[in-house]
Amino acid sequence: MNYLSDQFLLQHCQEILDFYTPRVVDEQGGYFQNYYDDGETFNQQHKQLVSSTRIIVNYALASQVFNKQAYVEIAKHGLEFLEKTHWQANTQRYAWTLVNNQPSDMTQQAYGYAFVLLAYAAVRKVGIISSDEKLLATYDLLEQRFWQSDFGLYADEISPEGLLSDYRGQNANMHLCEAMIAAYEATKIDKFLTRAKLLAENIAVKQAGLTDDLVWEHFTPSFEPDWDYNKNDPKNLYRPWGFQPGHQTEWAKLLLVLNRHAPEDWLVERAIDLYERAYNLAWDNQYGGLIYGFDRQGNWCDDDKYFWVQAESFATAALLYKETNEPKYLEHYMKLWQYCDDHFVDHSHGAWFRLLNRDNSKVSNEKSSAGAKCDYHTLGACFEVLRTFA
Repeated sequence: MNYLSDQFLLQHCQEILDFYTPRVVDEQGGYFQNYYDDGETFNQQHKQLVSSTRIIVNYALASQVFNKQAYVEIAKHGLEFLEKTHWQANTQRYAWTLVNNQPSDMTQQAYGYAFVLLAYAAVRKVGIISSDEKLLATYDLLEQRFWQSDFGLYADEISPEGLLSDYRGQNANMHLCEAMIAAYEATKIDKFLTRAKLLAENIAVKQAGLTDDLVWEHFTPSFEPDWDYNKNDPKNLYRPWGFQPGHQTEWAKLLLVLNRHAPEDWLVERAIDLYERAYNLAWDNQYGGLIYGFDRQGNWCDDDKYFWVQAESFATAALLYKETNEPKYLEHYMKLWQYCDDHFVDHSHGAWFRLLNRDNSKVSNEKSSAGAKCDYHTLGACFEVLRTFA
């Protein structure tokens, strides 16, 4: 199988979308976000900001790739829900979670705002909105609520009572870098690209320089490494302990995309280093795939296999192959894809499984769930490869 061919990638994206399209729209507002493997929905009333925005991105970008008006309408449906239900106009805040379309958690998460910005970038790119106003307004909210100018990075969380948490993390900053790149691509406004590059340099160079030149997840309020945060919880959904191979490769991908817009040698050099070290430490020679986490000595601390780690990594391998023309990256890409095709792709019902044990056995029959998965990473990885080799 030629996993790099447009024909394969387009067909695969179509199969993912075909899993969601007949059942994703909730006529009461927004999207259904919780699915069993066969597509049956569960916990229909629970919706989370990240899934609400990521599904907008999925369908907005798919509408351009496949030139389908139906996908435009699905994206518009989600955008209306974001603006009228997640957004609480009276307090100028976003509901992190909703139950029965009523706010159930009003914690303000920079991670969530990242995907609000990304959603606005996606709908701006494809012409669903024609103004930059919403992107600039989201940038300003981030500036007012989360920006830490002394460190050139964003804080993470504000309680419903308005208190800024002491927690600082790289994950929100990584996705904000991603969103700023997309916002620049959609608007050509330089400050988005400037901010993306600053975030990349501060996390992938400055902060990584404190932690053996790999990206650590957790920091103190002064952005010193917090080595013990969630040490007993390496499987935490948003804040796992340990070095995350998937985040090393995801940062490598972002550095290469930045290099596309504003080339500098360090972007490629750091991308190669982050990717190589993650791949070499995390590839499972016995069962295939990349494991989830390793400790400061390089020992695995979580050997589960997550869908997004594989998807981000094959996208990065493809970008590295395009940038360097080194055959090993093409070999990695094909090897990762073959593994995913064998174990993660659901050839019966469509889309990908979310999580497997180390031996690739199933963990549960929940394919997607609010805040955890909506095949945003898989579609996005395929779209990035298609764009890179267009």
